[in-house]
Amino acid sequence: MESFTCTDRYSLPHVLEDEVGLKLVAPEDEWHKRPDMDPKFTSGFRASIVARARFIEDLVTEQLDKGVNQYVILGAGLDTFAERRPKIASRIKVFEVDQSETQNWKKKRLIELGYGIPEWLQLVPVDFEAGSSWWEKLKAAGFDANRPAVVASTGVSQYLTKEAILATLRQVAQLAPGSILAMTFLLPFEQTESKIKNEVKEAEKGAKSSGTPFISLFTSDEMIELSRVAGIREARHVSSAELNQRYFSGRTDGLSLPKGEEFLIATT
Repeated sequence: MESFTCTDRYSLPHVLEDEVGLKLVAPEDEWHKRPDMDPKFTSGFRASIVARARFIEDLVTEQLDKGVNQYVILGAGLDTFAERRPKIASRIKVFEVDQSETQNWKKKRLIELGYGIPEWLQLVPVDFEAGSSWWEKLKAAGFDANRPAVVASTGVSQYLTKEAILATLRQVAQLAPGSILAMTFLLPFEQTESKIKNEVKEAEKGAKSSGTPFISLFTSDEMIELSRVAGIREARHVSSAELNQRYFSGRTDGLSLPKGEEFLIATT
């Protein structure tokens, strides 16, 4: 899950506040004026990132009230939940799973900024390219497979093969009853909103040129079916329209997320 800041004066009311992420990245002073920050072209994509992060945090809080106190972030990147929300995170065991290079850089920055590594956070380095098992690494890091957990995988599925996604779903299906996976997926381009089709295609070109091409796009029915094949007990689709209603209704600045990135919620 990427870190994202939505705290500038043009974005009230804030959907998500992430000052820690801003400090980690430490962009140049004029970062608001960068082309990728131009609201005319990128506000919808950035709204999607904010919405999915807020949705996951709400889900974790909701499940904590039900006694679920393990939270696994697959492909954690610069996620800052453990640092930003200490009152909640301190009641949870947070496992961040990612490449060791990313985690080493993030750990160094957290220490430099005075945050350190909170006792409730466990960094779990996994070499995905070498075929390392995130599940085995997770258990070795102290994850209790006999207790339920929330597992988040956001902004990742489009870069994975269908077989890799199915393998993740099958692993999740083996988690303790009451566990929940929240996974984002991208709709096929023909199902995205017409007004952002060009932007989506440009994003696809950029991903391909950087060596991380889009591989897997799914309809909501296809994701539900994939979950069924994997042995998931219950699966539902949370649409971008639902997220808009939940987090962006009533805004006066027109900020909203486009149809394109959706959520699969799978329960064991």
